[in-house]
Amino acid sequence: MAVLRIVLTVIYVILAVAISAVVLMQEGKSQGLGSALGGMSDSYWKKNKGRTMEGALEKFTRYGAIVFMLLTIAINVLLEKM
Repeated sequence: MAVLRIVLTVIYVILAVAISAVVLMQEGKSQGLGSALGGMSDSYWKKNKGRTMEGALEKFTRYGAIVFMLLTIAINVLLEKM
């Protein structure tokens, strides 16, 4: 059990650093004055965002956060059993 806890903790720390780096690499969400004044909401860029580097970074952030939460729960359960 102690080895499993150590392995999960190492993965946890690596994932925390990776998520931090990915969030820092992402661009801001500010859309400028055009969208505030009723600009076009469904542009070609928005429709194909999932295929870009920015879309990949968002997916990694989303899935990384889910794994991070699951690891948090798993580590806490292991600590309670010890």
